[in-house]
Amino acid sequence: MNFEGLDPGLAEYAPAMHSALDPVLDAHLNPSLLQNVELDPEGVALEALPVQESVHIMEGVYSELHSVVAEVGVPVSVSHFDLHEEMLWVGSHGGHATSFFGPTLERYSSFQVNGSDDIRQIQSLENGILFLTKNNLKYMARGGLIIFDYLLDESEDMHSLLLTDSSTLLIGGLQNHILEIDLNTVQETQKYAVETPGVTIMRQTNRFFFCGHTSGKVSLRDLRTFKVEHEFDAFSGSLSDFDVHGNLLATCGFSSRLTGLACDRFLKVYDLRMMRAITPLQVHVDPAFLRFIPTYTSRLAIISQSGQCQFCEPTGLANPADIFHVNPVGPLLMTFDVSASKQALAFGDSEGCVHLWTDSPEPSFNPYSRETEFALPCLVDSLPPLDWSQDLLPLSLIPVPLTADTLLSDWPAANSAPAPRRAPPVDAEILRTMKKVGFIGYAPNPRTRLRNQIPYRLKESDSEFDNFSQVTESPIGREEEPHLHMVSKKYRKVTIKYSKLGLEDFDFKHYNKTLFAGLEPHIPNAYCNCMIQVLYFLEPVRCLIQNHLCQKEFCLACELGFLFHMLDLSRGDPCQGSNFLRAFRTIPEASALGLILADSDEASGKGNLARLIQRWNRFILTQLHQDLQELEVPQAYRGAGGSFCSSGDSVIGQLFSCEMENCSLCRCGSETVRASSTLLFTLSYPEDKTGKNCDFAQVLKRSICLEQNTQAWCDNCEKYQPTIQTRNIRHLPDILVINCEVNSLKEADFWRMQAEVAFKMAIKKHSGEISKNKEFALADWKELGSPEGMLMCPSIEELKNVWLPFSIQMKMTKNKGLDVCNWTDGAEMQWGPARAEEEHGVYVYDLMATVVHILDSRTGGSLVAHIKVGETYHQRKEVSEGVTHQQWYLFNDFLIEPIDKHEAVQFDMNWKVPAILYYIKRNLNSKYNLNIKNPIEANVLLAEASLARKQRKTHTTFIPLMLNEMPQVGDLVGLDAEFVTLNEEEAELRSDGTKSTIKPSQMSVARITCVRGQGPNEGIPFIDDYISTQEQVVDYLTQYSGIKPGDLDAKISSKHLTTLKSTYLKLRFLIDIGVKFVGHGLQKDFRVINLMVPKDQVLDTVYLFHMPRKRMISLRFLAWYFLDLKIQGETHDSIEDARTALQLYRKYLELSKNGTEPESFHKVLKGLYEKGRKMDWKVPEPEGQTSPKSAAVFSSVLAL
Repeated sequence: MNFEGLDPGLAEYAPAMHSALDPVLDAHLNPSLLQNVELDPEGVALEALPVQESVHIMEGVYSELHSVVAEVGVPVSVSHFDLHEEMLWVGSHGGHATSFFGPTLERYSSFQVNGSDDIRQIQSLENGILFLTKNNLKYMARGGLIIFDYLLDESEDMHSLLLTDSSTLLIGGLQNHILEIDLNTVQETQKYAVETPGVTIMRQTNRFFFCGHTSGKVSLRDLRTFKVEHEFDAFSGSLSDFDVHGNLLATCGFSSRLTGLACDRFLKVYDLRMMRAITPLQVHVDPAFLRFIPTYTSRLAIISQSGQCQFCEPTGLANPADIFHVNPVGPLLMTFDVSASKQALAFGDSEGCVHLWTDSPEPSFNPYSRETEFALPCLVDSLPPLDWSQDLLPLSLIPVPLTADTLLSDWPAANSAPAPRRAPPVDAEILRTMKKVGFIGYAPNPRTRLRNQIPYRLKESDSEFDNFSQVTESPIGREEEPHLHMVSKKYRKVTIKYSKLGLEDFDFKHYNKTLFAGLEPHIPNAYCNCMIQVLYFLEPVRCLIQNHLCQKEFCLACELGFLFHMLDLSRGDPCQGSNFLRAFRTIPEASALGLILADSDEASGKGNLARLIQRWNRFILTQLHQDLQELEVPQAYRGAGGSFCSSGDSVIGQLFSCEMENCSLCRCGSETVRASSTLLFTLSYPEDKTGKNCDFAQVLKRSICLEQNTQAWCDNCEKYQPTIQTRNIRHLPDILVINCEVNSLKEADFWRMQAEVAFKMAIKKHSGEISKNKEFALADWKELGSPEGMLMCPSIEELKNVWLPFSIQMKMTKNKGLDVCNWTDGAEMQWGPARAEEEHGVYVYDLMATVVHILDSRTGGSLVAHIKVGETYHQRKEVSEGVTHQQWYLFNDFLIEPIDKHEAVQFDMNWKVPAILYYIKRNLNSKYNLNIKNPIEANVLLAEASLARKQRKTHTTFIPLMLNEMPQVGDLVGLDAEFVTLNEEEAELRSDGTKSTIKPSQMSVARITCVRGQGPNEGIPFIDDYISTQEQVVDYLTQYSGIKPGDLDAKISSKHLTTLKSTYLKLRFLIDIGVKFVGHGLQKDFRVINLMVPKDQVLDTVYLFHMPRKRMISLRFLAWYFLDLKIQGETHDSIEDARTALQLYRKYLELSKNGTEPESFHKVLKGLYEKGRKMDWKVPEPEGQTSPKSAAVFSSVLAL
């Protein structure tokens, strides 16, 4: 509603929208209306206000039913009937919102929306109410709780909003643009430019958006593009209000006079069928508001500011007898609204009163309103008193309503700790007298307790409940385990929500706002995602693996290098390790070690993930060491001394291997010494369970220099004898890998106990540093670390559950011994300065990564990693010079989030258990040249032999590239791929009949075709590889792929059969060289092939011939419409599809003049979509069925 020009007395409430004009009041209005009426809210009672009593309502005639005061003395700025419940909402010029329930206008809620600005528009949604002020959009629950608060730019001056659908909102004002807001993400999605600024009113029909401007114009805009389709110049001064119904548009406003603006008593009415004005409608009141009230006819309600209301037909004559008068308490009516049922009218005046007029004694605001929730009455007086000191008093005496919302007592995990009752230990007498037969124990009843009764101990001395054991409890009587609330949300197992579009509309950015790439978890055996990330962020390992390339079909080092390359290219988009995991499943050692999980075990969490990932850690280091051991070491790597450990060793061995001496001493005195090496260590915990302090460094030294008694063969005694096995270190590794082996309650209790002891010592230490004589409360701890304080101390939360040091110092002694101690930054080295590292054998290792097992019985648990990402990774991703910072991140599959460094070493053993630790030697990267040389060369594109035994030259469907045809940067290559299904999709039907995808089908690439995009042989394929697979194919999808059973079998296939790795290298070379791929639906093709292609190297005809918010068009229909080709007759053929995509791209360049005339191409697309709708997107069947392949292509191939 445009208030300007109505009354100068409103200047303090509405902002000036016509500063250049001098508004005046029409001469026929009473001058006394210009006087402001001031009410003292403290001196005037609500009952003293002249509000009319309820009157008898005549059926079918509008009469006043109720009046109520919203806010004394503060004008009502907007009113709105709730579209979902029987409520009326009003907003004031003071930024206060009030709601009234039902026709009796009982006050439901009242709260402040904005402290300074007036509320300009209200819109009701299913879950709350939207309030628009000058530069703020606020979404609040009907009770007053804020759902979101969206701040606009301070220069904005918003006046109107329009809800286009359930999740999209348009906001307009005095600017030259309109904003589109997505209510789901609360983000601005579009900014539409407006030729005529000042959009104060917006309406919508099924044909147009209608925008009312302060200049007096009404513009009609397209629903999809928001472009102006038509414009009506209604009034010369300004627009006051307008409404649309059917084919009629009615407007009221102000006309320019010599003395200024004057209210025009002619309503301008327009016919939307012919887009022209019809006879104006003269009314007998000064129109300020108007609404269509289409009950039986298209009646118009015209309201003046003085309170006069007239009903008339828009195409007839106004009758003075149809005028009634609203009696406002204040001098002016400020707002007007009509309910959805058309049974009620609401008026708000300048003194804060709301008037409800209805046409029936018991009106309803909506045709179908849902039930309104009211606050529960106070039950305090009727409840019995409870004695909280009684432990066994049933809390069920207090009635609690059933609700699906979060309860107030459901505190976050950081502020609470669960204390469920644990089962008491078995009586010591029973354990002492027990006799075991197999796994069953028998013992006499000591008769110390009643039969079948075991009392619970409820004292604080009871040990804390431990849920480390993953034994599932009976679900009877409980739905959730108590400890589930302790697992922080970011640590819970993340899953992908699949829609009918697959992954295209899944918001990965919600989980990862960094530029690092996550890994998708839906692939079988993706439990190792966290360890892949750890290896990737080890800079020497990343460079070494990417420099590696061998001829083995299933080489983990090669596949890991390809995956690392994808992680390098990604800018925050998730990657998937499908090819790496495919090679992983083919290795016999992985299956023998139990590392290959069945889908059912992985989904249910039956496997012990902590043990599994520790075995996987040992396996991958050993496998990479073996894969690289026989190959020549890349020249990019040099050791600290310029040579490697040995000619047969690999760089993995140099990085991770620790040389040891194993000494076996028999009781006869003979001693046997043999040399060995290991790639990682396993922690060995002391047997002593006392609560004494035990540094991590001591446990680590015990684990490295292990000493144990065991039976071994003695050559001197010539029999097995008890021997003492000791281990001494010859050489320390550059990267220290530790498996924590916290696989039982015993180890978990040890970690918990040491963390508690370390916590008490840290509290004592820091409190002693601050003041030896001053006592302070733990609640004051935060002040100790404030910038105003003298010392920067960690907070209480940072010290809890911490036993692991960030750095350790290790020294090799002259007698082959090893000294280990915890080391903190800023401290002097215990055995000398850092510069004497090489001379004295003193090394400092910094914690680089921790892999933890998250215990969650709902999902079977998960594995996450804390990784300290170095500055080189930030430099590559942020593409800026001088980035030198390091940051800890949490990697939980595709969820990546920066964390505080203390979070990486905090292990609450109730749900967060350490599994693997990675310590790296300080300044490790300086020892290596970390340049990466692409190992893929151009000869991968040359001719190669087929794996198929029956393949003949006459069956060749492609000609390899010649040396003079090698692609260059920017060359076009047409690409298409066909796939087969390895695992079917898993889905379920919801109760409403819709399908929900639980797990998508697992696809495997079966055929890849690349055709030349330029030159004399344009359109001739140079790659047409069928991919051999060793995995069982569930569905060949012959109708869509053209692949038949036997085509992928080397024994019987007649196709050009290759390995996936061979074809993958060809595509990688094309990507690295910088060619541009042309195809149809390439996003899915590259995803299944497991390739990351920069967006500027992809030309996808799916998106080139696509209009926003429209359906995607098939290649078959595009080829018929633009090229007059009929393809994909019986089956798909990748050569035909790739060549057709190339021709479509040429057609696109022709139609759009190389992209310089988007407007003309937009008209072409409109014609395409109109034709598609008429033909239901189906290509007419040909009169004579021909082969989908063009014979000319194969003849040209044979000619070449």
